[in-house]
Amino acid sequence: MALTRDAYIKLIEQTYFGAVMAEKLDDVIACFTGDAEVTIHHGDNPVRRFFGTPQPGQDQLRVFWTHLFENYRSHFGGFNHVIDMGHECCACTFTATLTPKPQSSYVPTGVLTLNNCNFFWYRGDKIARMTIYYANPTLGAKLGTLTQTPTGFPKP
Repeated sequence: MALTRDAYIKLIEQTYFGAVMAEKLDDVIACFTGDAEVTIHHGDNPVRRFFGTPQPGQDQLRVFWTHLFENYRSHFGGFNHVIDMGHECCACTFTATLTPKPQSSYVPTGVLTLNNCNFFWYRGDKIARMTIYYANPTLGAKLGTLTQTPTGFPKP
C-alpha cells in the first residue's frame, strides 16, 4: 500500500534529512533498500553513483555520506514536494547549506549554499533509488565563474 503525502514528506524531511543533519550514518542507510542506488548530477561534472549492493569497482552508499559527515555540517530547508503516491515516487526542491568542519580541507572555500532537486523512488517506506541534481552558485561566485552563461546562452 502506498504511503500518504504526509508520510512521504516526513520520510524525506524528518527521517532521511534529519538523520543526515544529525550525522547518524546507520540511520541514513536504514532509509534505503538493500539494493538502493544513488545517482548525483552536478553541472558538467562526471555522474557519481553509489550502491547499496555494489559490484566490483562501484562505491557503496556509505562512501557518499561518510565524505559529507567528515567534511561538513549540513542543513536542509525550504522544501517543496511533488508526490505521486500511486507510483511511490516524489521530487523535492530545497536548499542545502554546507559549512566546512574545522579539520576539513574545504575550509578555505567557506560555507556553500546549494540549490537541489532530488527525485525519490520508494519501495514501501524505504528509498530504492534517489537521483540528486544540484547547482552550487556560491562556489561559482567564489571562483569568478558566476558571470559565465550555461551552454553559451547569451546574457539578457
